[in-house]
Amino acid sequence: MRRVMLFATVAAISLSSCVSKKKYTELEAKNKEIQDLLNTATVKLNTCLTEKEALAQQVDFLKKNNSDLINNVGNLTTLTTKGAENLEKSLESLKEKDLKITRLQDALTKKDSVTLALVTSLKREVGIDDPDININVEKGVVMISIADNLLFKSGSYEVSDKAKGVLAKVAKVINSKPDFECLVEGHTDNVPIKNAVLLDNWDLSVKRATSIVRVLHKDLGVSPKQLIPAGRSSYIPLVENDSPANRAKNRRTRIIIMPKIDQFYDMLEKEMKNLSGK
Repeated sequence: MRRVMLFATVAAISLSSCVSKKKYTELEAKNKEIQDLLNTATVKLNTCLTEKEALAQQVDFLKKNNSDLINNVGNLTTLTTKGAENLEKSLESLKEKDLKITRLQDALTKKDSVTLALVTSLKREVGIDDPDININVEKGVVMISIADNLLFKSGSYEVSDKAKGVLAKVAKVINSKPDFECLVEGHTDNVPIKNAVLLDNWDLSVKRATSIVRVLHKDLGVSPKQLIPAGRSSYIPLVENDSPANRAKNRRTRIIIMPKIDQFYDMLEKEMKNLSGK
């Protein structure tokens, strides 16, 4: 049985003031619903696989039992009525479990296929040789991490011309997926910042996220309905902020491209009902 990779549609996202509390609460609630649904699906899938294995062992036992009966009487037509009925029921149960498992696997595989195609498209458009750009899949969504030095000057939230070239390639992929959402997260190091414009690292991370969102929308034609800006400040570092090199790694913008939760929630809910026989 092939291994199924379950996705969790959205990692726990702590949105800043740029996202309304209502929108953030709705996203959190939906994310919890689909995570619970995926966990339930995993349990049911594992249960089905266990039952299938037990039924397969029962079939083997019944086949051996019938074979022994045939050998004992020397007549190929000797097969007890009860044994035949049990064998038939076991085979039908196996077929039913296989069908339910296949339906659930197809639903999950569909999501994985969409994600893989998106990653391939992004890597082809953006390129994978730039050390300042990292594209991968985490928790079922596509994440693009872009180093701070490629996007902004130190302490600034004005997007550089060089960055706009990279963002144009990202926008091309986002525009080809109108049913997807794009979360832009600003991340900083832990060095305090305060000036006439910026209050702290929260403020800097938020303004950088909104700057990227504005470029994607106003300059590159991405629908504003797909865009969500968020500031994470210095609270989710990749590495410890204990050296200039490590602090540079932590200063980044992360663009998360994900299917709208409702689409896959509805799909999985339908398959869960099928799996439960409802």
